[in-house]
Amino acid sequence: MDSFIQIDIYTSSEAIDGITGALTDYGITGFIIKDGADFESFLADKNANWDYVDDELMGLKDAEPCITLYVHDNAQGAESLAAIRALVEGYKLNNSDGYYGNIRIELANVGEEDWANNWKKYYKPFKIGKSIIIKPSWEQVSPSAGDKVLEIDPASTFGTGQHHTTKLVIETLESIISGGERVLDLGCGSGILSIAAMLLGAENITMCDIFENAVKTASENVEKNNIPKDRYRAFIGDITVDGGLRESIGSGFDVICANIVADVIIAMSGFFGGFLKKGGRLIVSGIIDERLDEVMEALKGNGFEVLDSANEEGWNCITLKG
Repeated sequence: MDSFIQIDIYTSSEAIDGITGALTDYGITGFIIKDGADFESFLADKNANWDYVDDELMGLKDAEPCITLYVHDNAQGAESLAAIRALVEGYKLNNSDGYYGNIRIELANVGEEDWANNWKKYYKPFKIGKSIIIKPSWEQVSPSAGDKVLEIDPASTFGTGQHHTTKLVIETLESIISGGERVLDLGCGSGILSIAAMLLGAENITMCDIFENAVKTASENVEKNNIPKDRYRAFIGDITVDGGLRESIGSGFDVICANIVADVIIAMSGFFGGFLKKGGRLIVSGIIDERLDEVMEALKGNGFEVLDSANEEGWNCITLKG
């Protein structure tokens, strides 16, 4: 029998539609919404014909707006939770006007520490593509000749390699990296894509994420894989609004990876070309089927040519030429 973890996202009434829309981009489509504004709308309905309100509806009267959803109690669920956390942290960073209310996440019936430890039992070594073996630090592996072991401890950051989007990008990198490439990883999360690129033969990597915790975790994971400090750089910030950050990152990259979500890829579409060398490769992933056409239109509109695409259970990874 499947086991699930309940996640409650508390926010404001005004922000609910936007947040549920963003969650849909993460492949999460089932929500329970509780909102006191619904009760007020119910009372204000002049056409309603009622003389009794049950206790459950009355309970909405003073309820703090909340979006409830469920993820599997396994490693895939941990990936989803990490993505949801990152989404909510992004809203917190942009909540100076209080639009998102007292936005926060609470896990029902399980402690944060319990969740962080319990899902580890599902995270075992596995292979991606022809040569990359993903393993957490607490597991041992016996690689075959030609295998490359990638050790990753994602902490609360997206990127164990088990999500379809990450797997698709690593498989694409395996077909693209031939040796000596400069790689830019935008939205680096745990750093798994950057490490994979290095193991496959890239010369150096540049990682960037809007979350300080992600960049810290990614840098720690890079060092666990014995990648010298002079072969990687890490930046915190949002390239779509920070010109100084874009300048610091630089240009002339052979490969760019952006495993994020549709809206962010669209927002970045006008900036990829400034980082990529002429004829370089752009790999975008994290795109659900329903948003694929929008993303393609934005990228083609910014001068990119589609070279290849891959789909796995409704998730898309696209390779383009700059």
